[in-house]
Amino acid sequence: MWTVGSRALFRRELLRFLRRPKNTFMPPAITNVLYFAVFGVILGGRIDEIAGFEYILFILPGLIVLGTISNAFENASFSIFHGRWNEYIHETLTSPLSYAEMIVAYVGASAVRGLIVGVIVAAVGRLFVPISVANAAFLVATMVVIAALFAAFGIVGGLLARDFDDLTVMNQFILRPLVFFGAVFYSLAILPTTWQYVSLLNPMVYMVDGVRYGLLGYSDFLELAPAAYAEFVPLGTLVVLSTLTALVVALDVYLFKIGFGLSD
Repeated sequence: MWTVGSRALFRRELLRFLRRPKNTFMPPAITNVLYFAVFGVILGGRIDEIAGFEYILFILPGLIVLGTISNAFENASFSIFHGRWNEYIHETLTSPLSYAEMIVAYVGASAVRGLIVGVIVAAVGRLFVPISVANAAFLVATMVVIAALFAAFGIVGGLLARDFDDLTVMNQFILRPLVFFGAVFYSLAILPTTWQYVSLLNPMVYMVDGVRYGLLGYSDFLELAPAAYAEFVPLGTLVVLSTLTALVVALDVYLFKIGFGLSD
């Protein structure tokens, strides 16, 4: 699937956002400086450590997840919708590329944007607190999977959207609230038992927890799971997220194949 044609489409999608860094990379950098300054420094200094970590360090993985998935989703959804809106996506559809090659290129480029923003958020956090990665391989794998997952979801969003307002609603009023209630600013352990179970219905909890485990070596699930199953929790989360990513990518290919949302 990684042919000359898919590489060309991938490169075009990369250049689309790399040529406009002030629009793609500056806003998340500035936003996260504010997050860390307010939640980490001003409020964090008044909050006790969580699981032995400074508050500003504990929230860092969640903010990395927020920046990564928001930008991966936004890039893919905007690219697909903009192509539909201006009708140049038909040039891609009539090319000799297979639908799988198209999706791989769109998902790959959008995931790259999400990962770049994730690194930017981590770099901003590094200005406020020392960071040492606990499980580098696990962290990289989790980041790649969640970036690809939301890039794939972004394609679905771009096909469903009827105007630019729909794209804003999806990102600002669906993704972000789910992340904020995904144990970014708190530990599941401090919640009543009932709300711990309710939180498990939020898929963002698993992503934030996976990145937190990779970065800090701490996992709420490890603390809450029975000892006999604890060693399988992080890997199990990664396997589930990887499977979900494969399924959504397959859905994207199918939607392109049947022309869903691609023509009126």
